[in-house]
Amino acid sequence: MLHHFDENWRSGANVFARRGEIMLGVWEGETLVGTCGRNVDPYDPYPRAGRVRYLYVAEARRRHGVGQSLIAAIERDAADYFDYLNTNAPDAAFAFYIHLGFRALSEEYATHRLTLTSG
Repeated sequence: MLHHFDENWRSGANVFARRGEIMLGVWEGETLVGTCGRNVDPYDPYPRAGRVRYLYVAEARRRHGVGQSLIAAIERDAADYFDYLNTNAPDAAFAFYIHLGFRALSEEYATHRLTLTSG
């Protein structure tokens, strides 16, 4: 996961520079323990579709609220730019996303979606 993020960042393919895009990290001292980004969704034709990207939490820090905090931060101002956030999660993360309010999808480009509301 982080290797793919690094390749895309270094090549310029995804540097989270478009309107509404952000990339976050959680650090414990000098150790990166979690990442999560928000992009314009390149797979959804709707212009206000966002996408959760590169959600990663170090194995030793899973089930300690790191992932939940990252999603909360990604969601915080997302409605200013997007109507919903899609993700393409691995099977092992399905329950995590459902717990956070995402609904399951049967789209080929996304497994889950969180509908946003303006605050």
